[in-house]
Amino acid sequence: MDRVGTRELAYFVAVAEELHFGRAAARLGMAQPPLSRAIRQLEQRLGAELLIRNSRGVRLTEAGEVLLHEGRKALDAVEAAVRRAQRAGQVERRLVVVMKPGGDAGLLGGILEAYQGDPDALPVDVEICGIAQQAGFLRDGRADVALLHAPYDDLSGFDTEELLTQRAVAVLPRTHRLARRRSLHLADLADEILPRWPGMSGNGPEVRDTAQLMQLIVLGRMVAVLPESVRHTLRSELVAVPVLDGQLTHVVLAWPERSRSRAVAAFVRAAVAVAEEGSAVAMSAGS
Repeated sequence: MDRVGTRELAYFVAVAEELHFGRAAARLGMAQPPLSRAIRQLEQRLGAELLIRNSRGVRLTEAGEVLLHEGRKALDAVEAAVRRAQRAGQVERRLVVVMKPGGDAGLLGGILEAYQGDPDALPVDVEICGIAQQAGFLRDGRADVALLHAPYDDLSGFDTEELLTQRAVAVLPRTHRLARRRSLHLADLADEILPRWPGMSGNGPEVRDTAQLMQLIVLGRMVAVLPESVRHTLRSELVAVPVLDGQLTHVVLAWPERSRSRAVAAFVRAAVAVAEEGSAVAMSAGS
């Protein structure tokens, strides 16, 4: 079977997302007839029907759903490869680390200090992104490494090292009825309004960034269950109460699978060493 090229994939993904040949053609900047022919030829080469066309419009077959899912990933991978190659060819190469605000659990300063002592280290740029955007920066080649959080972030397609596990705390206004409790259970928050994270369900407003989230909590519009490291950056109007049965959060360092970058490998070594040192200090203090 002949290979499917990126142009054909881009044509198909446009049609599959628009479910309309005219809109897809306009999006691609081409006429509709050649686009229709290209999709027909793709189906013939694959030996599978991808789209069902009738008077009610266009819809995907099961094979089409699979190709849309995999095709998006393939196109993203090609775009990321191009961006990484362009960055690698720059005269002054740099390592880009991406995280959301407070997403390093206080580790990044120590990691950067340790990293700069490695002979394979590059100058580092730290990109601070919005909530749930870190994995996207890493996938599309804008970043070399990312600090992610399991189980919330999608780790597929990455190599990873777990750095730290955090317990959950409820962030509440100091005037909240539960603010003086020494600990809570999730059931205690059953009647509270909780934030709706991007791409996830929830009973409260969608939050786009940490500043917005904290302001809404201060105003009494919601409460939030967050990793315990949030204590270090809490506003004076807020308190953090341990949630005994809350979801554990794992701070994870992620980078593209099968990376051959010596600079990335050096950063991973530094991160693991700093995390292990911090864990040893915490265990010593607790004994």
